[in-house]
Amino acid sequence: MNYHLNNIPDRSQKPRNDGMTMVMDKGLSLRGVEDMIETSGDYIDLVKLGWATSYVYPKLQEKIDLYKSANIPIYLGGTLFEAFLVRNQFDDYKRLLDKYKLEHAEVSDGSIELDHGLKCEYIHELAKQVTVLSEVGSKDAEKIIPPYKWIRQMNAELEAGSWKVIGEARESGEVGLFRSTGEVRSGLVEEILTQVPVDRIIWEAPQKSQQVWFIKFIGANVNLGNIAPAEAIPLETIRLGLRGDTFSFFLDKK
Repeated sequence: MNYHLNNIPDRSQKPRNDGMTMVMDKGLSLRGVEDMIETSGDYIDLVKLGWATSYVYPKLQEKIDLYKSANIPIYLGGTLFEAFLVRNQFDDYKRLLDKYKLEHAEVSDGSIELDHGLKCEYIHELAKQVTVLSEVGSKDAEKIIPPYKWIRQMNAELEAGSWKVIGEARESGEVGLFRSTGEVRSGLVEEILTQVPVDRIIWEAPQKSQQVWFIKFIGANVNLGNIAPAEAIPLETIRLGLRGDTFSFFLDKK
């Protein structure tokens, strides 16, 4: 930090297991990636190339190389995994991970119907090759998954080999963990945390109000995902109580 302030919450240090910020890259230019790394690289723990944008991005290898040079793990969106799976190309997907020397992969079923036992088998198989993140929840706003099923699926996927489970919210923050208004389904989150370790969950929280809610509820070192590239530093100031939304929250916690 550039200067000292008292009563700043302790932040875990990279490489970290909690307090992680996962940024979604939806098609940044190479220069945009360079700029983000220069300004925010210290605060970014993971980057996801959103859904299947890697299929159409013109300089994919160069982008991957940039993130790797900054020691920021990168992985392809879960929707791409589903796109391969629905076309019976799982082995091609594994070869794709090898081609680009990717060390992380996301397994999801937000856009397809997939038996959960089979999903866990895919997690187990991929975990032999890479570090797996798996996403729980549906991208369909009309499909409300009860808390007991979230808990059961998260624990089963962790048992199958997932490093972290991701709570679905999409890039809009209006499904899964959230109501269509963007409001957090707080009862759902509370129930999940009674049976799933907090450090094993990444909560997708693209909206500032959602980030504030999780930081106040869980703390500065909550894992948050689907953060826009330009919001990595603003999010860090929220974590540290240096933005109006959390300005007073940490002052009396030392």
